[in-house]
Amino acid sequence: MNRFVITGARVFDGEDLLGVVDVEVAGERIASVAGRRPEGVELVDGTGATLVPGLIDAHTHTDAESLRHALRFGITTEFDMLSIPERMIPLRRTAAESSDLADVRSPSIGLTPADGHPHQLRKGEGDPAWPTATRVEEIPAFVEARIVEGADYLKVLVEDGHLFGSSLPSLAPELVAATVREGHARGKMVLAHAMTVETANQVVDAGVDGLTHLFFDRPHTGELIEKIAAGTFVIPTLTVIASITGAGAGAELAEDPRVHSKLAPAWLENLSGAMATSPRENFDHALEALAALHRAGVDVLAGTDAAHLGAPGTAHGASLHDELRLLVLAGLTPTEALRAATSVPARRFGLDDRGRIKPGLRADLVLIAGDPTTAIGDTLSVQRVWRGGTPAPMPTAI
Repeated sequence: MNRFVITGARVFDGEDLLGVVDVEVAGERIASVAGRRPEGVELVDGTGATLVPGLIDAHTHTDAESLRHALRFGITTEFDMLSIPERMIPLRRTAAESSDLADVRSPSIGLTPADGHPHQLRKGEGDPAWPTATRVEEIPAFVEARIVEGADYLKVLVEDGHLFGSSLPSLAPELVAATVREGHARGKMVLAHAMTVETANQVVDAGVDGLTHLFFDRPHTGELIEKIAAGTFVIPTLTVIASITGAGAGAELAEDPRVHSKLAPAWLENLSGAMATSPRENFDHALEALAALHRAGVDVLAGTDAAHLGAPGTAHGASLHDELRLLVLAGLTPTEALRAATSVPARRFGLDDRGRIKPGLRADLVLIAGDPTTAIGDTLSVQRVWRGGTPAPMPTAI
């Protein structure tokens, strides 16, 4: 059995900074925190570094290559937010048994109209025909099919396309409400893509559990903030909103040696791009909305919307670190931003085996040079990653 003790590192346990304490790992689990150091066990020197739980990207669209990239950057779990079941079902099995891929959860296909979002972004991806529902009576069969595919949660997409410079059919409100009713009856969370103030109001009124983006078409309203604060969580995806509004820092991120050495040229180019289909001032609307949500006590989960090559402005793994920077820019403290990528998503998605450094939990761990609880930019300085107690491959150059 793999057994070692990480010594000399500051430990952020997913909620609080514990100071410099030992963390013992035995097999796939954390055996002790700040306990007695056993004799004859391998010691991993973390002097000058900070140990944090494996990071969670709460909004991606992923595949095996992307999960491999994510793990290099300390992301040990991704929440996929829409995928092709023929690809995701076998990928989930592979990822669950792998030590060189991040783990993954998924809703399978999301509910969107025929030719609705994100079909316009997936041309050339070779997708099979997507199932959908056009009447309330069809919703139970749609939900059942997703559960049979292994969906961990459900996703609805309410998007008319204008923020992406197009015009698309949008999901009818009664279909959203029916999905929420049916999903909750089956014990599944229902999450919503809604990027405008109007559609966010609509889906929150329908009872969705989480918003997978911030709304940024215009300034937020106090009424909407109050509705969300009643219990809905938010995955802001500031990274992709920055790309949509031309405000992204992807090119600068791609030049950072901590990123450049871990990504292939095609992904660096993708990261450096931007969609730029909405006005720049809309990004300020997003920052202001997040600041208001944070003041209202809304649970914020870090997520990037990183997808495939051809979805410019993001890259799996690297972009989550920029998302943390943007969360701090919007008013979260570095510690709060770290919680948004560890304990908060684990709690809201019911994954009680991760997101914390606590005895008995999975040994998903990241050793970071510096102190990201005071300087959030330090998170990119990943020294070592363990997934389930097994060291992850850490390439220094591509």
